[in-house]
Amino acid sequence: MNGSAPRDHVDRLREQWARELPDLDTTPMGVLGRIHRLANLVRPGIEATFAGFGLDRGEFDVIATLRRSGPPYRLTPTELYRSLMISSGGLTHRLDRLERAGLIRRERSPSDGRSFHIALTPRGRDRAEAAFRADMAAEARVLAAMAPQQRAALAELLRELLLIREAAAPADTGEDRAGLSR
Repeated sequence: MNGSAPRDHVDRLREQWARELPDLDTTPMGVLGRIHRLANLVRPGIEATFAGFGLDRGEFDVIATLRRSGPPYRLTPTELYRSLMISSGGLTHRLDRLERAGLIRRERSPSDGRSFHIALTPRGRDRAEAAFRADMAAEARVLAAMAPQQRAALAELLRELLLIREAAAPADTGEDRAGLSR
């Protein structure tokens, strides 16, 4: 570790482990530990942003998925839960809350009366857009201290790591449950 650079929480953890288990390489903590710590530090602000719109993170994920699907802002429950990487039971609970709030509606399929689609209402579309705009503004403030080229370099490095990991992960294992369906 570079002794002249400012030390963060992960540096301190690695130093403690180096003292206790000097034979163990803690280099992975330098990347993955920081990703985890950063996610934990920004999560409360993101959740507060969504709460300001009467949503929890999971509810936002549902209406955001519908909104970004494009007109007519409608998906089957299967398409939704696969996109969100949650169980169908977990989705049903979210859909019930969103329907009571008037943000989505269940519509019978015109081609198959036994199935239905989840449709975003105009109110839900407006709420998803407003919440997403507020979230992006809040996240931009988190990154504002970094120069644009630093942000771009970091994004590219994280993309490379994610592509490697996604290629190695079995399809549809539920491994990508970080809630980043935005």
